[in-house]
Amino acid sequence: MTSQINDLIYYSTQLTQVMIFVAGCYFFGVSIFGWIKRKDLPANEILPKKKFALIVAAHNEELVIGHIVDSLSKQNYPKNLYDIFVIADNCTDRTAEIAEGHGAKVYKRFNNENRGKGFALEWMFNNIYTMEEKYDAISVFDADNLVSSNFLLEMNKRLCQGHKVVQGYIDSKNPFDSWITCSYSIAFWLSNRIFQLPRHYLNLSCGLCGTGFSVDIDVLKEIGWGATCLTEDLEFTMKLGLNNMKVAWAHDAVVYDEKPLTLRQSWRQRKRWMQGHADCAARFLIPLFQKSFREGDLTAFDCAVYLFQPIRFIFIGLMTVMMWIQTIYPESPFFCLKYVFPAEVWYVFVLLQFFYGPIIVFAEKKFNLKVLMGFIIYPFYCLTWVPITIQGFMSKNNKDWNHTLHTREISINELEKV
Repeated sequence: MTSQINDLIYYSTQLTQVMIFVAGCYFFGVSIFGWIKRKDLPANEILPKKKFALIVAAHNEELVIGHIVDSLSKQNYPKNLYDIFVIADNCTDRTAEIAEGHGAKVYKRFNNENRGKGFALEWMFNNIYTMEEKYDAISVFDADNLVSSNFLLEMNKRLCQGHKVVQGYIDSKNPFDSWITCSYSIAFWLSNRIFQLPRHYLNLSCGLCGTGFSVDIDVLKEIGWGATCLTEDLEFTMKLGLNNMKVAWAHDAVVYDEKPLTLRQSWRQRKRWMQGHADCAARFLIPLFQKSFREGDLTAFDCAVYLFQPIRFIFIGLMTVMMWIQTIYPESPFFCLKYVFPAEVWYVFVLLQFFYGPIIVFAEKKFNLKVLMGFIIYPFYCLTWVPITIQGFMSKNNKDWNHTLHTREISINELEKV
């Protein structure tokens, strides 16, 4: 019996390591196309043509709602070509009153059954479709965001180039408030440069980030929104992939997002992300793989591989921990664990993560002493994804929306001075 268990561990770990290695090579191979930024046409060389409906989804955000509305009001874009809408979704505070005072058009929504941002957006989209005022595109933001003044110019450029869905650059407005906010910020800086940008260059689909994106209104009318799970951005990205549509990238359209301050807040938020990710994987993974092999669709394949990414990360984390235990305690329960590659290769693989990230962040011109200190704790932040992912996947059928409290009050003028 012991021999059979050892054989099972042996062959399963061999297969797992091969899968990790192949997937790692794929993601690394894609990422290198983001190392060197290509020259892009300046946004101000394309005349503003597109008319935007800017939507801010807000639930009890009285502390920050004024700042996002103000930053949108200061867009370097013709005022007659955009309107600002705020969804006061099940609010019990002064969100609606403050947003209206700052010049936004406020729509109040009360629905205790269909709770969450996805439902609120779908409700607002349907309102916009019936308005006398007609819009070319809809841009979506979170209430805690601040938006760079050139955002709409950059979106107009991409839309005029023929793209139908465009994601902007997600930055942090509080990168050094705590070790958690610094880790979040590093993760997004890396994603922007080695996940999003190379996919845009390779004509694959970038990923929607839940905020700071624009969608051609005809696309919404054609395929419908319908993204109402806990990660509506991921759900709509996969829906686009199944409908032969891609998400483009606007590297200079910057949106500053507020990151959670504590591990507890972060844990709850990332658990929700993983619940939504598991839900999307269960519904989209097989159809995307089928489409990719049936039609030779690389975009669908890339989307499917991304849905597999959390599973890969769990295996990397578990294999690394088991390797450490086996190294320190050779007679551990993992004594029968055999590596396809020598243990030294795994150590090199882990060490490369320490150098690869700082180099990318340096290329993004975000590197300083605080970021260097952040990279020391960043591996621990990454390891916390293992239990969070497992917990999220185990509770994927829980659809309850947990609101993240936002308290970081800072204006776009103050942020850009910093």
